[in-house]
Amino acid sequence: MAESGAESGAGMAKVRIWLAGALVALMAAGCTPMDDLLVAVFGRSMREQPSFNPYENPQPPPEGSVPFASGNFPVGPGQVNLGQAEGTPVPAPVQPADMLRALTAPDEVPQVTGLENPLAANEESLERGQVVFERACAPCHGVEGQGDGLVSEVAPVFGVSLMSDQALGLPDGYIYSMIRIGRGAMPALGHQITHYDRWHVVNYVRELQGEVSNEDAPDAESSEN
Repeated sequence: MAESGAESGAGMAKVRIWLAGALVALMAAGCTPMDDLLVAVFGRSMREQPSFNPYENPQPPPEGSVPFASGNFPVGPGQVNLGQAEGTPVPAPVQPADMLRALTAPDEVPQVTGLENPLAANEESLERGQVVFERACAPCHGVEGQGDGLVSEVAPVFGVSLMSDQALGLPDGYIYSMIRIGRGAMPALGHQITHYDRWHVVNYVRELQGEVSNEDAPDAESSEN
């Protein structure tokens, strides 16, 4: 009986080895036609992936390329910082908690509420503010700032009106800071909208708010948004 059991175990082991080998062969055969198809369509297969290790083959910047300073603090409006030192004082860092505290204790966060708009709301500033607003803000807030942008039709949480009592009472520095670091559901746009363009948007928002009667404005949105 012991010999019979040993022979049976050895036989099962051979079967498992045979099945494993057959499975490997089947998988290899299955990959080859797929690779051949990729080569026929794209000229190469996934098995051929020449690549370099990190720092193995560094390349110099393309001829004529210009370094771009992501901080975007140029000397003045209408200019772009191209790698040189900041041309204007950089506002103090602002944290999300500062944005919430500014709503209840504005005097405690001067880095938000104490910022002064360096740009006059002249025709040039308003034109630039409209361009940037309609490009970056209108998809959620709507072209007139009523919170009826296309994005809000799909995700109402983003449809915050800029004509609510709360929005009308926000200082310029708060709106600037919201563009800079975001708040609640609103993402940070500081990496997309430059320092002076943020102030242009502030001026344009103020113009929109002045053109809309508060009686016609939607109800104030929750400060969580």
